[in-house]
Amino acid sequence: MTRKTLPTALLALAVLCGCGGAAETATETAAAPSPSAAAAAKDKKHQLEAAKADCMKQKGFKYVAWVKPEQPQSDEDRRRDAGDYQAMRKHREKYGFEIFAEFIYPKELNAPAAQMASPNQDPNMKLQEALSEAQLGAYHKAKDACMVTAGKQVLGVTLKSNIDYYNQIALTRRRLTASTLDSDPKLMELATAMATCLKGKGYTVTDTAPTALSKRGQDAFIKEQDKIGREQDDTVPDVAPPAKKNGNQPIHMPSLTAEQAKPYLAKEIKAALDDLECGKDFYPVFTPRKSAIDAQVKAQFAF
Repeated sequence: MTRKTLPTALLALAVLCGCGGAAETATETAAAPSPSAAAAAKDKKHQLEAAKADCMKQKGFKYVAWVKPEQPQSDEDRRRDAGDYQAMRKHREKYGFEIFAEFIYPKELNAPAAQMASPNQDPNMKLQEALSEAQLGAYHKAKDACMVTAGKQVLGVTLKSNIDYYNQIALTRRRLTASTLDSDPKLMELATAMATCLKGKGYTVTDTAPTALSKRGQDAFIKEQDKIGREQDDTVPDVAPPAKKNGNQPIHMPSLTAEQAKPYLAKEIKAALDDLECGKDFYPVFTPRKSAIDAQVKAQFAF
C-alpha cells in the first residue's frame, strides 16, 4: 500500500498562519496588516504565478496561474493567534495539536484528503495527471527551472528548485523566530517556568527555547504519526533515521480511519490541554509575536 511521505518543511507550512507584520516587543500584540499591505502581498502572489505560467508556456507546458482563494479569518482564529487562553482551550479540546485530528475532521482542518476533493483544488494537479511518466518528469524539471526564474524576478530570492522555495520559507521562519523570540529574556523566563510545569506532569522536555517549547507537543505526535506510518509500510525501516541537518526529515503518513484515529486523538487532546495549562502565561506573550513573524514570512515569499 502506498504511503504518503511529506518533508517536515511542508508540514510546518501547513500550519503557517498569522495576522500581523514585523515582530514587536514581548509585551505587545501583533498589529494587523494594513489593507494596502495585504493587497500588495496578494498582488505579489498573482505576479509570481503569472511569471511561472509564462515561463512554463515558453518551455512548452500548460500551467494555470492559480492563487488559492483565502478564507476570511474568524474571530476565534484571531483570538487564538493573539494567544487568548479560552480560544486556544476550546480549539485544543476538539483538535489537540491538529495531528491525529485530521483523520477525523479533514474538512475542518483542510487536511490533504479534503484538499483533493475541494472545488478549489489547484487545476495544475489535473493537468499533471494527464501526463505520461516521461512527460511528468520533464514537466517537473521545467517547473523547477521556472520557480527559479520567477523567484528571482518577482521575489528577488535565489532558489534551486520548487521544493527549495518551501524549504527557504521554513528556514526563514525558523531564523526569524530564533533571532527575535528565543533570545528574548521575558520569553525565556516564561518558557523555563512552562518546561518545569510540563516535567512535573511527566512530559519529556529536551529544549526550553521558546520556539522549541511551543512546538514540543506537536512534534511528539508527529513522531508518533510517523512511527505508525512506518509500521504500516514494509518498504521503510520501523525506526526513523537521525534527522537531517536541515531538519527536513520525511514524515510517513499512516492510513487511519476516523475510528482508528480516535484513541490517538484522545491522548493528544490531554497532552495539548496539559501543555496549554502549563503555558497559560507563556502563550499570550509568545503566540501574537509568532503570528506576526508568520505573516511577515508569508508576505515576503508570496506564499
